[in-house]
Amino acid sequence: MNDDQLLRYSRHILLDELGIEGQSRLLASHALVIGAGGLGAAALPYLASAGVGTITVVDDDVVDLTNLQRQVIHTTANVGRPKVESAREGMLRINPGIDVRLVRARVGAAELAQLVARADVVLDCCDNFDTRQAVNRACVRHNVPLVSGAALRFDGQISVFDRRQPGTPCYACLFPPSQPAQEVACATMGVFAPLVGMVGTVQAAEALKLLMGIGTTLAGRLLMVDALGMEWTTMRLGRVPDCEVCGGEAHGDAGH
Repeated sequence: MNDDQLLRYSRHILLDELGIEGQSRLLASHALVIGAGGLGAAALPYLASAGVGTITVVDDDVVDLTNLQRQVIHTTANVGRPKVESAREGMLRINPGIDVRLVRARVGAAELAQLVARADVVLDCCDNFDTRQAVNRACVRHNVPLVSGAALRFDGQISVFDRRQPGTPCYACLFPPSQPAQEVACATMGVFAPLVGMVGTVQAAEALKLLMGIGTTLAGRLLMVDALGMEWTTMRLGRVPDCEVCGGEAHGDAGH
């Protein structure tokens, strides 16, 4: 690290659990973020400010006026512009020393697999069940840890799905692809503005811990928040042996 980096990241370096070694790991890491909406808008600034060296942002949407109530990385001046471009501008204003790569598309399984294979951690910040399942399958296949978040109305949830940790589940263990839940959107149900920040910043924290190899992650646990009552609840999760994605042959193929 150069002198500017030592100064910029000094408050991280002061932490015994991180130090220069942990910060250097962040600078050499690659995070893939699926979605630059509410959750991504909260997670991306902290990944950038913390010094994750390479961040790839995937989103096919444009900034809409209705987004600005909660998607704090975007501004009124960027309404109508691609969210990935708006997000990159915001991230580079915070930290011009990182590499921000953009994919303005709703990626299919093949491209998603390529993106995941090049990443050290994946943050699922999307709001689409099919995309969540595709991201999970790619992460299981390539043995890349997945940090998943969701928020609607006043309720949020976060978990880490890390197949490197024995006995822990993948996303499909909790939400089987063959049993899709009825999808509801913020556009019809609404969402409390600070909730996406609460969930997205926890996702960023979990991703940073994974990249540096510190602390205990949410692998094997589901963290839920009721922002209306301001109550946090944790549920223990286990791997489902006959899971459609990580069970049997799919589990054996992980990392190959």
